[in-house]
Amino acid sequence: MYLGIDIGGTKTLLACLDDNGVITEQIKFQTSQDYQDFLRDLEDNVANLSTKSFIACCVGAPGRLDRKNGIGIAMGNLPWQNVPLRDDIQHVAQCPVIIENDAKLAALSEAMLLKDKYNRVAYLTISTGIGLGVIVDQKIEPTLIDAEAGKMPLEYHGKMVPWESFASGRAIVERYGRKAKDIKDEKTWTHIAHDIAIGLIDILAVVQPQVVVLGGSVATYFDRFDNLLLKALHTYEMPLIPIPPVIHAARPEAAVVYGCYDLAKMTFTRDGKSRS
Repeated sequence: MYLGIDIGGTKTLLACLDDNGVITEQIKFQTSQDYQDFLRDLEDNVANLSTKSFIACCVGAPGRLDRKNGIGIAMGNLPWQNVPLRDDIQHVAQCPVIIENDAKLAALSEAMLLKDKYNRVAYLTISTGIGLGVIVDQKIEPTLIDAEAGKMPLEYHGKMVPWESFASGRAIVERYGRKAKDIKDEKTWTHIAHDIAIGLIDILAVVQPQVVVLGGSVATYFDRFDNLLLKALHTYEMPLIPIPPVIHAARPEAAVVYGCYDLAKMTFTRDGKSRS
């Protein structure tokens, strides 16, 4: 069995996955803003899993990571800084642990489902913030492993501001006073789609993916703005910037823990030793 841990800004998801990548058990709990409290909550919830022994564990964490040393440098919407994630979680899980950015893991998970059709996949998660993962030949693209698409500065209403400041789920709530799930009128979704397209077209120009997969809480309602987004993207289309298919994530709620399984299986042998 493998253990996947998706640390979110508000919730943490634990999932046990068998050798075939099937989730057999999962637990969700609130992510504490205090790191030590989080570790105690994690230990309690891991103890409540019926599975007690794991081949390996992979942790999906927000923000910037020192992968070599297993450190969470800056954790996005969490106030944790320079925390020894790998070693602390290895102590809790009692198995080898690897850490990776959550958006990159979600991208890996979705790209694995598309491997027979596409070998260059861009995954965009639009939730509280905006995250990007690029997968080439079923591997996380190393040159973009620390890419923070949501922080990309773009001109908006005459000012240079981060893309996620006007196109993320948080920005939608701040502007319209409603979450994406409560927005049903086409006019509002046209504005939202335009704001997403402003940043996405720049990603397409640089990454040139064969397909774009949208995940995250806003993309849960992809059917409300899919055509509007494509229309907005095509207004920016140029011969050197083709617009690829844009599709909804197949497993949006659990993409990160499925990616945890994929990366753990690639990284460790069945006896928990590193493949490198």
